[in-house]
Amino acid sequence: MRGVLLAAAAYNVAWGASCVLLPGWLFAVLGIAPPNYPSLWQCIGMIVGVYGIGYAAAARDPYRHWPIVLVGLLGKVFGPIGFLQAAGSGELPWAMGWTILANDLVWWLPFAAILRGAWRAAGGRA
Repeated sequence: MRGVLLAAAAYNVAWGASCVLLPGWLFAVLGIAPPNYPSLWQCIGMIVGVYGIGYAAAARDPYRHWPIVLVGLLGKVFGPIGFLQAAGSGELPWAMGWTILANDLVWWLPFAAILRGAWRAAGGRA
């Protein structure tokens, strides 16, 4: 659990920093038009980076800090749902979907396992 959360922390801080410091890089790599307001993308990067700090804090005691993991998992579930809606309506290009794999989907099972372990440690069943 500690390793998963530290990996998530490092990943989120690196991703967030890249969005803040180089807001156009991802769009250039994917060959799509950058947003008209790069500061919005930078703000998203800041939020992602702050999640990373939370994951680092939760890594010290994952069961005690399960709410941080829960908030992270919720973001990693709702983010792809929002992406599907935006891409389906043509608001975002489908090429942005590649970001969902590393930013969200790979963390679903490990975060869910941490939450299940915390629930069981608190006296839950299953």
